[in-house]
This record gives sequence, C-alpha cells and structure tokens, in this order.
Amino acid sequence: MKVLAIDTATERCSVALRIEERLIERSQDVMRGHADLVLPMVAEVLSEAGLELGQLDGIAYGRGPGAFTGVRIAVSVVQGLAFASELPTVGISDLAAVAQQVARPGDRVLVCMDARMGEVYCAEFARAEDAALIMPVGPERVVHPDAIERSDSITLIAGTGLRAYPQLAAAWSGATQQPGVLPHARDVALLGAFALAAGHGVAAWDAQPVYLRDRVV
Repeated sequence: MKVLAIDTATERCSVALRIEERLIERSQDVMRGHADLVLPMVAEVLSEAGLELGQLDGIAYGRGPGAFTGVRIAVSVVQGLAFASELPTVGISDLAAVAQQVARPGDRVLVCMDARMGEVYCAEFARAEDAALIMPVGPERVVHPDAIERSDSITLIAGTGLRAYPQLAAAWSGATQQPGVLPHARDVALLGAFALAAGHGVAAWDAQPVYLRDRVV
C-alpha cells in the first residue's frame, strides 16, 4: 500500500510516504511556518519515490489533538490534495502516533501532551506482545495533570506534558519516561495504512480535525 502522511499538530512539521515497507520522509521542528513547509515536503517525497499523487492508495493525517492552527493546516492540505486526486483520507490521533513511536511489545503507554492553559491531552494505549500496532485503552481527554488517575499498569509515559508538568513524572516514577516525544508522520503513515486497508478511509470533504477542547483561541 502507498500512503502519504502529513502531521502539523505540534512544532514538528513532518511528511512521510510509505510504500509497503519503504519509507521516505521529511521533518522540521519549527514554532511556526508549517503552512509554507508542508507542500514542498510533499512534493519532495513524491519526487524521490517517482510517484504522482494519483498513484497513491490514500492520505493519512494527524487529526489532533494539538495546536489549533497546526491541526487545521493538516486537514486543509489533505482535503485539497485528496479532493484533486480523488483519494480516500484517514485521520490518525496524534496521541496514538506518539504511543506508536515509543511503545514496545507488552507496554501500556500513557501519552500526555502539553495542551497549555494548565492542561494536558492524554490517553492510554496498549501494545500486545505479538502486535505491531498499539491499541487505544479508553478515551482521549483534555484534563488538568492532577486529574489523571494513577495506574500501576502503566509501563511507559511519554509526551511534552512531562516537561510542562513535573508532577506527572513524579506520579509515574516507576514507569519508563520519554518526555520530549512529538508525533511524526512516519507513525501516522503506518497507522493510516492499516486503517485504510481495513476500509476506514473517507472522502476528502469528510476529513475532520479533533481538538478535544471547546475553548480555542
């Protein structure tokens, strides 16, 4: 399966093209300017692969939660590309992309990303011993760090929330900690390929962001 993936939900702007097991990617960490970077990155990975957009099987995107503007950029770009090429799209949770990046077989992962305003975006994921992919365990939420229920089943905690709120690191001191992890398009591409193969792709106009928070500025 040939899948293009885009993620701009955080300070990392990344694009990945997954062609079966081959991966071509571009990534840059910047505070702003994602809208100017993402389309040239798309052109570069397609050119390196020698493919046209219409030859792909679908487009995956980081659908949030994340920065309001960043999430909107990814959705807008994907809608434009997919509409023009009549490709299906699939939105992938940015929390799931982080979990996929760090999880080892047998891990139970808590992802906590800084949501600003004294809150984190968080969700739990599990990766079975014999599985290649993580699976969600419960809903995604935006909460105060102190409101996250303590669980001894967590083996790994990851995300920018660890640096923003030191009490998270203290509360899960017995778990492996990866505080600086940002989502990456390569993981969006992997999860997206499986989602598209399972028939979860939707038309361009149905691509939607997920913010979790009602109050956005």
